[in-house]
Amino acid sequence: MATYDPYRSLLFRLDPERAHRLTLRMLALAGAIPALRSGLRRIFSYEEPALSVRAFGLDFANPIGLAAGYDKDGLAMHGLACLGFGHLELGTVTLRPQGGNPTPRLYRLAEDRALINRMGFPNQGVDRLLERLQSRPAGIVLGINIGKSADTPIQEAGREYSRLMKLVYKSADYLAINISSPNTVGLRDLQEGRYLETLLGDLASTRARLIAVSGLSRPVLVKLAPDLGDSELEEAIEVIQGTGMDGVILANTTLSRAGLRSPLSGEAGGLSGLPLLRRSTEMIQQVRHMTGGELSIIGVGGVSGPRAAREQLDAGAALVQVYTGLIYRGPGLVRQILSGLS
Repeated sequence: MATYDPYRSLLFRLDPERAHRLTLRMLALAGAIPALRSGLRRIFSYEEPALSVRAFGLDFANPIGLAAGYDKDGLAMHGLACLGFGHLELGTVTLRPQGGNPTPRLYRLAEDRALINRMGFPNQGVDRLLERLQSRPAGIVLGINIGKSADTPIQEAGREYSRLMKLVYKSADYLAINISSPNTVGLRDLQEGRYLETLLGDLASTRARLIAVSGLSRPVLVKLAPDLGDSELEEAIEVIQGTGMDGVILANTTLSRAGLRSPLSGEAGGLSGLPLLRRSTEMIQQVRHMTGGELSIIGVGGVSGPRAAREQLDAGAALVQVYTGLIYRGPGLVRQILSGLS
């Protein structure tokens, strides 16, 4: 938005990761002060009952959410909840704190309205997130995205995801299983049929036990990579449905670099932003066709305005998430999208 341009110019003079930390601190500060929270809501919220959505058993005020990765540790969730989102997905969080990959590890590709990251799940660990969630923002759906630690062998991934599920189960409105980041060695192997069926079978059994004990049934979604081929995607969807998962998130960052103009396009890591929009939307259409619309879909990838959000919703997504669009369009993005959708 035009009013964001001077602030973006200042932020873009900083290292991308430093700028992101500064933004989170500002949102955390605003979220901690009632008067500032009220001010943010007046400026950025957009209430329209016709935009409410029911998906995988949950009620959302609107279809636009924050993608995982923006606020891994829940530091700014109170401030972010004032920007008009219908849901926030926190994480990716791991069992133990980890520093992630060496810096620099985040790059702006301004010519392409994109980012490349090779963060590697830096986060303070699940215990710190759970502490913060004891005081969670009201009136918004919170998802928790969980992932394998970098030093956990793939053979032990099922046990680790199950432990994470047990820990976050009561605090999350839904769980997202991240098996598709390209920045943790071996993680994407979990999307293959031989690993995926074991992993999701373990999680289905763990959830059944948690339901029996707590009486709470939390939806579980699986986040997939955009780099899967058609047969790989079809196999993954069959396993996801066969193990009783509630939905998919399409899609994570991509290793593809097709059509990029930025001189930074050769950096290693996952690409997000505008170049991912077409592939993400194609995957949404494919999965809707494969499942006859019976599997809930969250679309993510390249959404930076109402037209792109509408494309993904029309393709079959129940909800749409944003991340990179916020970097380039600013905090008014959600209001702009919702206004355009209504």
